[in-house]
Amino acid sequence: MHDDDLHLPGFAFEALRRFPDVEAENLQAFDATDRLLGERGLDASGIRGLTGREIAVIGDAYGAITLQLAASGLTGIRVHQDLVTGRAALAANADALGLAGCSEPHGLDAGLLAGARLVLVQLPRGLAELEEIADAIARWSAPDVVLVAGGRVKHMTLAMNDVLRTRFADVSAGLAVQKSRLLTAAGPLPVPAAPPYPVCERHDDVDLTLCAHGGAFAASRLDIGTRFLLSFLDRIPEGTAVDLGCGTGALAAAYALRHPGAQVIATDRSAAAVRSARATMDANGLAGRVVVEHDDAGAGLAESSAEVVLLNPPFHLGASVHQGAGLKLIAAAGRILRPGGELWCVANRHLDYRTAFQRGVGRTDVVARNPKFTVTRSVRR
Repeated sequence: MHDDDLHLPGFAFEALRRFPDVEAENLQAFDATDRLLGERGLDASGIRGLTGREIAVIGDAYGAITLQLAASGLTGIRVHQDLVTGRAALAANADALGLAGCSEPHGLDAGLLAGARLVLVQLPRGLAELEEIADAIARWSAPDVVLVAGGRVKHMTLAMNDVLRTRFADVSAGLAVQKSRLLTAAGPLPVPAAPPYPVCERHDDVDLTLCAHGGAFAASRLDIGTRFLLSFLDRIPEGTAVDLGCGTGALAAAYALRHPGAQVIATDRSAAAVRSARATMDANGLAGRVVVEHDDAGAGLAESSAEVVLLNPPFHLGASVHQGAGLKLIAAAGRILRPGGELWCVANRHLDYRTAFQRGVGRTDVVARNPKFTVTRSVRR
C-alpha cells in the first residue's frame, strides 16, 4: 500500500496543505506515520475513555494527527509543533475541515503535558530532541501516561528505544505498517531535578557561549558555515541588524557583542531554535539587548526596517533537500532591508543563489570562498 492510499472514513488526508510552509510536488502534508498515530490515538482514547484535554500531540507537522482526533469529536487537544509554519498550517487545515478551535498550541512545557494521559509523538530524527521530549513527558504528564511515538522505519534506530528507556520502565515496538512503526512507552521513571536541556558550550576562539535545546541544529557546536561568516564580522557595518533563521543565535550574539550600540533582532521558525537563542543571549550577557522572535522569515518585521541582515540559509526541509527555505529567507531580507542596507550570507558552495540575490536584494559580490562555503555581500537597491 502507498501513502496515496491513506484514507480514513470521514477524514480527507488529501485535503491537508503545508501552506504557509514551502509547497512542492515532492513535499507532502502527511505520511503513513500520521495515520498510524491518529488511529492508535483514537483506539486508546476510546478504550481509556479519555477526553481531548488528556491528550497531547508532539511533532504534528501540519495537523494530520491532531485533526484525525478532532474529526472524531475530541476537542481541547494540546499540541506542540516546533515550526511556526506548522502551527499556521494546522490552524488553516482545521478551518478548511470545519474543525477550528479543536486544539491549543503550546511550548514543550508543563502547560502542554500536565495531566496528559496519552501523548502521541512524531519521532524526531535527533536523539537529543527525543531525549528532551521523553524527559518532558515523564516530568510533567500524569503517572499513568502512555507515550506512543512513530516514525518511518528507514529513519528509526534501536538507539531511540534506548533513549525512551531512560525515562520509561516499559518500552515496546510494534510491527511495521506501510513502512512506519510505532513505539509504546509507559511507566514514567523518576527524572533528574533539572531538565537536561539547554546544554551550553564555550567557544573561546570566537568569544561566544552557545546554548542549545534538543531540537536545535548543530546543538551547542558552532557550525562551520557560521564560523566562516564570523571571520568577516569586522567588515559588516554597524546598524539595526536582523539574524534571519538564527538557530542557536551565534550570528546575532557575535554581532551584538562587536557592536554594543546596535539594535539586534534574531528570528527563527523553530521553537527549539528560539529557546536556544534566548539561552545563548542570557549566557553572553545579551538578555534584553537582542530580541529573539518565533517568526517565519521575519514576517513580523516591518519593511525597510533593517540596515544589516545576517543569513546562513538551510538547504533541507525535513528529510528533503530543497532550496525553498533559503529562497524565502533571501526574499525576506530584500523586504526587510532599507535601501543601501547589506545582506551578508554564507551558503553551501553547491547552492547557486546568485539570481535570487540579484533579484530580491541587489548588487551581489562574492566576498570569499572555501572548499565548502561561499560568503556574499548584497546591497539593497
